Amino acid sequence: MNAHSLHPVLARAAAVASEVAAGVPAGVALDAPTPCGEFDARTLINHWVLYTSHGLEHRARRTELPAALIERDFTADPDWRAEYAAQLERAVAAWGDPAAWEGDVDLGGSPFPAVGIARMLLLELLLHGWDVARAVGQRIEVDEELALLVGEIVAENAELFRQYGGFAEPVAVPEDASAWERALAASGRDPRWKA
Repeated sequence: MNAHSLHPVLARAAAVASEVAAGVPAGVALDAPTPCGEFDARTLINHWVLYTSHGLEHRARRTELPAALIERDFTADPDWRAEYAAQLERAVAAWGDPAAWEGDVDLGGSPFPAVGIARMLLLELLLHGWDVARAVGQRIEVDEELALLVGEIVAENAELFRQYGGFAEPVAVPEDASAWERALAASGRDPRWKA
């Protein structure tokens, strides 16, 4: 039995996130502002690492995130970039099991389809990957297929995410904006944002 057709796409998104993490300079100011107004760089990176690598694996396995992970400052470890990359590999491998894509995942007492969870985590990998890259003055390379998929997932979830403060109101972009810029703007991010 083969893994879900989204599995290789998830792997590509994880590879992009890993590249972003590798590009975060060692001396970066972790109190720097980010496109996520309520997060400084440290808070954003910790949120991103927790949910897109550890959370990604635990969702696939239907296990709870340990409290020690939720409270951990990943940025305090000088090797956090390499550890994030290794944890992303474990997480993607966990989703390589076809059973991971079946049924529901419990989200605090609310069942949610596993495929939908994987799609939202793919969104977190790339949108927060962009947030991190922008906050530290780096670039993120998202191919057209991934950009279009992110745009599709944003469109499906935007209303819900806005209700819970996950997305801001859409940002206007020029007519010639790329698929990636459109996806960012639809999620309430300004593609021109700079630290």
